[in-house]
Amino acid sequence: MTRVLLVDDQPLVRAALEMVITETADVEVVGEAGTGAEAVRLAGELRPDVVVMDLRMPGMDGIEATRLITGGGGPTRVVVLTTFDDDDHVYAALRAGASGFLVKDMALDDILAAVRVVAAGDALIAPSVTRRLISSFADQRPAPGRAAAASPAAAPVPAPGPTPAARRLGAITDREREILTLVGRGLSNTEIAAELVLSIATVKTYMTRLLAKLDARDRVHLVILAYEAGLVAVPG
Repeated sequence: MTRVLLVDDQPLVRAALEMVITETADVEVVGEAGTGAEAVRLAGELRPDVVVMDLRMPGMDGIEATRLITGGGGPTRVVVLTTFDDDDHVYAALRAGASGFLVKDMALDDILAAVRVVAAGDALIAPSVTRRLISSFADQRPAPGRAAAASPAAAPVPAPGPTPAARRLGAITDREREILTLVGRGLSNTEIAAELVLSIATVKTYMTRLLAKLDARDRVHLVILAYEAGLVAVPG
């Protein structure tokens, strides 16, 4: 039985999710919270398998709550519930430890299916979200030439060395790097298998190796590593 904690400051959202979940035999709601602080407290007390976390709440937001819940090293996984199209904090939430995201206008059955995916130890990230994350990451980077324009007389600055993410990739093989690049582009295991003419079982083996070698929690964090290391082209 998958045990779920629902966190949202809108009671109607929690009620709708609970209504769907109570009709299933393999998922149950063990608690509800309307604030981030309450979510952290209940997660510690109830030890749910999955926390469905809203981002925008009064007081402690969902990002900080996610960081506190996942930072303790326990088994609880967090999946973000957000209106992604107008929320600039999804990338920060994933960095805080979320294993994926849900969009509030998704069908309730799809949200339930996503909870099962996360509870099973996988991460939930769609190609369209990958593109949005990369775009968000690009927005945080200084525009080319900005530093030079600000100080034209300054002495040349040596090119920066490899990023920490790029250095971590030194432990993986060329084939693993190729697969990591495709993961960063948002391809599923089935799509990667078709792209590289491999069996799905072989792709899953490579994924397991990548997670271990890069000390990544799940697929979401492999995506983040891929574009932080420069394997994925960041839109300008």
